Amino acid sequence: MSRILAVAPVLPENVHEQHEITAELGARLTGDRAARSVLERVHAASGIKTRHLALPLSRYAELDSFSETNALFIELALPLVERAVSIALRESGLRVEDVDHLFFTTVTGVQAPSLDAMLATSLGFRSDLKRVPSFGLGCVAGAAGIARVSDYLAGHPTGVALLVSVELCSLTLQWSDQSMANVVGTGIFGDGAAAVVMTGDAHPAAVAAGASRPRVIGSRSALYPDSSEMIGWQIGSTGFTLMLAAGVPALIDGHFAAGVDALLAEAGIGRSDVDRWIAHPGGPRILESFTAALNLPPAALDTSWEVMARTGNLSSAAVLHVLAAVGDQTAGTRAVLFALGPGVTAELVLLEWS
Repeated sequence: MSRILAVAPVLPENVHEQHEITAELGARLTGDRAARSVLERVHAASGIKTRHLALPLSRYAELDSFSETNALFIELALPLVERAVSIALRESGLRVEDVDHLFFTTVTGVQAPSLDAMLATSLGFRSDLKRVPSFGLGCVAGAAGIARVSDYLAGHPTGVALLVSVELCSLTLQWSDQSMANVVGTGIFGDGAAAVVMTGDAHPAAVAAGASRPRVIGSRSALYPDSSEMIGWQIGSTGFTLMLAAGVPALIDGHFAAGVDALLAEAGIGRSDVDRWIAHPGGPRILESFTAALNLPPAALDTSWEVMARTGNLSSAAVLHVLAAVGDQTAGTRAVLFALGPGVTAELVLLEWS
């Protein structure tokens, strides 16, 4: 097993209210009054109050090529992940040179060598650092990253690992895309990063932390059938074009609860034994579908709703921001952390403060 010692969520400094973003983007996205009205209604119904952006809002009208936006991703993402990692390590009481394994994830920028190699150089990680850069997991990657890092630490019980996520969703903006997916995407996605420090159970820092920090008790993955075109990107000459089908809530209704119940059964418990539900804030309909599928009380996902209202959907970093907002819990608290992403894939993680 493994223990989570620190979670550091970070956001860019450019923060705007939802209606400001709607007004700025809407004027450029469409000149049609009816289409503009639809965009305004969708954005207003998102439940999002503010979003943080990698660039000042006025700069987005100038962006006109994938080459430009991808170069900006590389330039702007690195300082965010440097800040997140520095904070997480400081809070955990560990140093850069203590880290053995780095799982890095993004789905909003592309380069080789990947950004984690630049991060390792800029912060001075050991030369024998084991790096696993991940692209394509999308919104599910925050939960998947915790699960995969925990898998690594099961075989390295005195090891130290980092999960690092950064998403600059605003840089994927497609001015010529008139689809409903783009209307929804421009209304819900924000920019941000997060870093998570984890150790094996036998590491001295894990022993010292005791019940104050959660252990990963189990995890479960699910790839839903006939869903490959429901969530994701189509990548072409203009960059990332969003795929976001209306059928995702129905997938949740049909499959999600069974996966959760199977995860809990492996630990010998049921839904009534779970104290906290840490959901990826993918959007209002996604959170409502999670609540309905699991038959949860209305307030069960309040933290996810609150994070979404402050930041929007940060893709892979979003559920890590929710985990940070949950904060310390009393000994014996159990939580299920979960997310949905391209595939369509679900990732579930069982945590316990023990």
